[in-house]
Amino acid sequence: MKKILTSVAIIALGLTGSAQAQDADMQSLLNKVRNGTVSESAAHKQREQEFLKAKQDQQSLLTKAEAKQAELERESARLEEARRQNEAEITRQLEVQRERLGQLSELFGVLQQAAGDARSTISTSHITLDNPGRMAEIDTLVEKASESSDLPTLNEIRAWPAQMMLEMVGSGQVKTFSADVRLNDGNTQTMDVTRVGDFVIVGDGKYLQMNSKGEISELQRQPSSRFTSTVSAFENATTGLHALGIDPTRGQLLNLEVEKPTIMERLDQGGLIGYLTLALGAIGVVLAVFQWFYLALVTGKVKKQIRSDVANTNNPLGRVLAVYENNKSVDVETLELKLDEAILKETPALERFLTLIKLISAVAPLFGLLGTVTGMIETFQAITLFGTGDPSQMAGGISAALMTTVEGLVVAIPTLLLHSFVSGSSKGVIHVLEEQSAGIVAVHAEKEHANASA
Repeated sequence: MKKILTSVAIIALGLTGSAQAQDADMQSLLNKVRNGTVSESAAHKQREQEFLKAKQDQQSLLTKAEAKQAELERESARLEEARRQNEAEITRQLEVQRERLGQLSELFGVLQQAAGDARSTISTSHITLDNPGRMAEIDTLVEKASESSDLPTLNEIRAWPAQMMLEMVGSGQVKTFSADVRLNDGNTQTMDVTRVGDFVIVGDGKYLQMNSKGEISELQRQPSSRFTSTVSAFENATTGLHALGIDPTRGQLLNLEVEKPTIMERLDQGGLIGYLTLALGAIGVVLAVFQWFYLALVTGKVKKQIRSDVANTNNPLGRVLAVYENNKSVDVETLELKLDEAILKETPALERFLTLIKLISAVAPLFGLLGTVTGMIETFQAITLFGTGDPSQMAGGISAALMTTVEGLVVAIPTLLLHSFVSGSSKGVIHVLEEQSAGIVAVHAEKEHANASA
C-alpha cells in the first residue's frame, strides 16, 4: 500500500511539472504575437505615410502637366494663326508675281515643253556619247522652267538652242573616239568606236548600239554579212568614199535586221514535217540532176550516131539501127514491130526517175499544207490556254506554221522545173529514135515495093 501511494505521488508531481512547462510556452507565444502585431502596425503606418506623400506629389505633377498643356494649346493656336497668315501672304505674292510675269508665263510654258522635247531627243542621241555634260544644262532649264519660284536666266535659256545646233551639226559628222563598250559576255572593253551622225555606231568591225542608260553595248547578234562586211573597211579608211549600212531610224531597222531568223532557225520552225519535205526535195533534185546528166550524155552519143554510117551499140539509136541490120530480110510489118520493140526497150532508161520526180513535186506542197494545218492547230490551242494577250506569240506560231508551206513550195518549184527539163530531154531522144525508126521502115518499104515491081 505504501508503494502504491509513493507511485501516485510521483505521477502527480510529474503532471504538475508538465503543466507548468506548457504554461511557460504559451506565455512566450503570446508575447511573440503581441510583438509582431506591434511591428506590423508600425510598417503599415509608414506605408500609409509614403502613399499620402506620393499622392501629394502626383497632384503636383498633374497640376504642372495641365499648365504645360494650356501653354502648348496657346502656342498651337498662335502657330495656326501664323500659318493662315502665311498662306494668305503666299497667295498674295503669287498673284503679284502672276501679274508681273504677264505673258512671260506662257513663254515659260512653251519653253518648258520645247526643252522637254529637246531633253528626250538629246538623251537618246548618239551625239551625246562624244559630248558629255549636255544633259546637265537641259535638265537645269527644264527644272527651272517648270517652277515659278526660280526662273531660268538668259544664259540657261540659251543652252537650249545651243544644244539643238550641236545636235544638227553632229548629225552630219563622222567621229572616232574611245569609249567603254559593254560586251555580250558582261565584260566592259575600251575600244575606238566610230559614230556616223546620229544614225549608227561601229567598232571593232561590228555594229554597236546605245542602250537606254546612254551606254554603248554590243548587239546580241550582228546583222547579215552584206552589212558587216563593210564595217572594217569603213573604220580603216582615211579618205574617199566607202560604203556602210546606216539606220535612219536610229536603231529600229537595225534591230529588225538582227531579229531576222537565220536559215537554220527558219528550218527549225518547220519541225519534222519541214525536214521530211526538204529530204524529199533533196532526193528529187539528186535524181533529176543525175538523169539530166545521163540524158545529156545519151543525146551527145545519139547525135554522133546520126552522123555515122556504122551502128554503134553504146547508144540507143545505134542499138535500134543494129536491130535493122539484123532484120533487113524481113517484111515491113515485121521490121516495124522489131523496131518498135527496140524503142520500147530503150524507153525505160530514158524515162527513168521521171515519175518519182513528178510525184515529189506534187507531194511537197501537200506536206507543206499538212505542216501549216498542224502548226495552226497548235497555235489555236495556245490561244485557248493563254488567250490573245500577247500578239507576238501568235505571230510567232503562225510564222512557224507557214514555214512548212514555204518549204513545200521551195521543194516543189525546182523539182517541177527539173522534171520539165529532164522530161523534155527524154522525149527529144525518144523522138529521134521514132523518127529514125520511121525513116528506116519507109526506106525498107520502098525497097520491098521496088523488088515486087521488078
